[in-house]
Order: sequence, then C-alpha cells, then structure tokens
Amino acid sequence: MTSDNVGNNTSNDTINDVNNHAVIILASGLSQRLGQSKQLLTQDGEPLIAQMVKLALTTQPQAIIVVIPKNNTEIAQAIDELAAQPVVHIVNNPTPETGMAHSLYLAIDAVAQRVSSQDNSMIDRVLIMATDQLLLDTKHLHKLLAGKHEVVASSYPHLQEADKDFALDKYKANIVGLPISIDYWRLKEWQGALTGDKGLRNLIRALHTEQMSTVINQQLSYDIDTPEQLAYAKQQQWLDS
Repeated sequence: MTSDNVGNNTSNDTINDVNNHAVIILASGLSQRLGQSKQLLTQDGEPLIAQMVKLALTTQPQAIIVVIPKNNTEIAQAIDELAAQPVVHIVNNPTPETGMAHSLYLAIDAVAQRVSSQDNSMIDRVLIMATDQLLLDTKHLHKLLAGKHEVVASSYPHLQEADKDFALDKYKANIVGLPISIDYWRLKEWQGALTGDKGLRNLIRALHTEQMSTVINQQLSYDIDTPEQLAYAKQQQWLDS
C-alpha cells in the first residue's frame, strides 16, 4: 500500500486530472450514539448534509447520489434546493437501521442507472463520502480522485473515546476509510457482498498492496459520533453552538 500526504502542494494539473466520476454521500445513519441527527447539525448556519453536497459539487461529478433515511422529512428538506439540480439524486433507504452497507448497496444501484443512461455513460470512478468529517475539504477529495490505484482511501488517526480533548497525539491506530475513491467496476463487483455495517471495510482489507493507496489527512479524525465529540466541535467553533 502506498501513501501520499495531503499537506503536499497540489498542482493545477493534478486537480484538473480527475476521472469521470460519481459521488455517493452516505447520510442515512440514525446517529444513535449522538442522540440527534448529525446530518442536521449546522456549520455557518447550514446543515452538514447540505455542506457535503456542496463540497461534492466542487469536484464536478457526473452524478451525486445522496442516501437518506426514508420518511425523514427534516433531512430531505435540508437538501431540497440542492436536489433540484439535475446532477443531484436522492435515494431513500427504507431500512437505515440495517447499517451503512445497505445504504451503499442502494447507492451503487443508483450509480448504475446513471451509467446506463446516455448522458452518464463515462463514469469510471466513485467517490464515497460521509456527512460528519467536519474539516474535509476539496483539496483532499481531488487527491483521492487523482489516484491511480483501484482504491484510494483516506488515512487518519483513530482518536480514543477516553481522550476528552481529542488531541491528535493520542490515538490507537490509523483508520483507512472514508472518504474513498474506488474504480466503478470494482465497486459494482463488491455490491453483492455488502451486508451489515462493515462490508466495505472488510473488502478493502482483502486487497493486495498494489491495488490500493492512501491519502493521509489527520484532520479527518474529527467526526461526530458522541455528545463529547459534538461538544468539542462546538468549542472549536467547527459547528454552530
């Protein structure tokens, strides 16, 4: 497995050298540990889910597939205006409690529909994002898309729950995960194996080193899964109070 550091300078040629791609935003989680919908937490007065759709738009994708929980009108309304754009497609997950893998399964079906249509037949990469990596930026997404391996994943420290300050010098191990860029054919091949909440992670771990690379970005360690993490994000003014 090779790696790159997101802190390195990125040339305009690298930023522009992006394969035809689709973006999947996995936003159907129930946020049970947090106790409220993380999709609706606000940053500069705007829900996180809307922020992530706008971030995805900066990569100029062929399509953006946003998977949300069915019958959650608040989340749907948060991206109602963005969903009016032809490139943005909403997928409702009727069983969000079954885990992230099912959301991804539904999203791959939606990408396949775009691939089979006349206007979107050139999709060869899929960028998969979550909604709660507060410090994610366009530069990191471009690095993932510019990678030449079948899978180009993000890598960042896994902060310990016991660390109330979530300091970056205290971590258990590096996570290899979202956001992640995957060859479309490989993702379609994996679709049938996606079950539960860790299907994609297990498939990635089975890859040979020459099939995958990583882009290091320590800032991605700061996500929102618990009330403590939410409080810290607000203290840092990454989220609105």
